[in-house]
Amino acid sequence: GGRRWGVWLGELPTLPAFATGGGILMGVGVGLWGLNWLRRSLIVRAVGDAVLDLRARAFRAAAEHDLSFYDQFSSGRIVSRITSDTNEFGQLIVIITDVVSQIVQAVILGVVLFRTDWKLSLLLLSFLPVIFAVAAGFRALARQVTKRGMKAMSDVNAAIKETISGISIAKNFRQEESIFLSFDESNQQSYRVNIRRGFVLSLVFPTLNALAGIFVGILIYVGGMSAEQGLVSIGAWYLFIMSLDQFFFPVLNLTSFWAQIQGGLSAAERVFALIDADPNVIQTERLDVPRLKGEVRFEDFDFHYTDNEPILRGFNLSIQPWETLALVGHTG
Repeated sequence: GGRRWGVWLGELPTLPAFATGGGILMGVGVGLWGLNWLRRSLIVRAVGDAVLDLRARAFRAAAEHDLSFYDQFSSGRIVSRITSDTNEFGQLIVIITDVVSQIVQAVILGVVLFRTDWKLSLLLLSFLPVIFAVAAGFRALARQVTKRGMKAMSDVNAAIKETISGISIAKNFRQEESIFLSFDESNQQSYRVNIRRGFVLSLVFPTLNALAGIFVGILIYVGGMSAEQGLVSIGAWYLFIMSLDQFFFPVLNLTSFWAQIQGGLSAAERVFALIDADPNVIQTERLDVPRLKGEVRFEDFDFHYTDNEPILRGFNLSIQPWETLALVGHTG
C-alpha cells in the first residue's frame, strides 16, 4: 500500500513544475494585458486624429459657406454638428473596432468547434441567419427613429443657442414667455420622438437574447441526445454549450450598442452633409473697395435666395453719414 501511494505521489507535478506553469500563465496574462493596452492606445490616438480632422473640415466648410447657408441652417445646428456630432462619430469608431475584434474571436472559435464536431457546428451556424434576419429588421426601424431623434435634439440645441444669443433683445421687449413657448415646443417634440426611439431600441437586445436562449435549449437537447447515442462525446457537447455564449456574443454585443451605432451613423451623415453642401452663391470677382463716403442707399432693391421665396421687394432705404440704424430680427 505504501509503495502504491509512493508511486501515485511520484506522478504528481513537482513544485518547480507548478512554478513554471504559474509563471507561464502569468506571462500570458501580462502579455494579453499589454497587447490590449497597446490596442486601446492606438485606437484612442486614431479616433482623436479622425475627430480632429473631421472637426477642422466641418469648421472650414461652415466658414466658407455664404450667408444664404445660415438662413437655411441656424447657427445652433451648425455648432451641434461641429461639436457633438463629431464626438458621436468618434465613439462610433471605438465601438466598431471592439465589435470587429469580437467577430475575429468568434471566427477563431468557430474553427475550433468545427474541428471538434462538424455536425453540432452546422447546427450552431444554422441559428445565425435567424439572428441576422431579426437584427436587419430592427436595423431599418432603428435607423429611422434615431435620425428623427437626433434631428429633434438638434432643434432643441438650436433653440437654446438662438435664444441665448439674443436674450438681451428678448428681455428688452419682454419676450421671455414667447421664447420659452418656442423652446418648450421643440423640447416636447424631442421628448416624444426620443420616447419612441427608446422603445424601439429597447426591444432589440431582449428579442435577440430570447432567440439565443431558444437556440441554447435546442443545442442542449440535440447534443444530449447525440451524447446518449454515442455520436458525440460528453466533453465536446459541454464545450459547445460553454462556447455558445462566446459565439453569439459579438452579435448580441452589436445589438447592445445599437443605439450608439445608429446615433454615430446619423451624426456622421449630418457632419458630411455640412462639409459637402454646395454653396448657393459663388464669388467670382475680387474688386478693390473704394474709399467710403459714409452713406448707404438702397433704391427699389429686390432680394431672394430662391426664386419662389422673395425676401425683399422694392426696398428703399437711405442712411446718411454719421447716422445709426438697426435692423433687428426676431432673435435680435
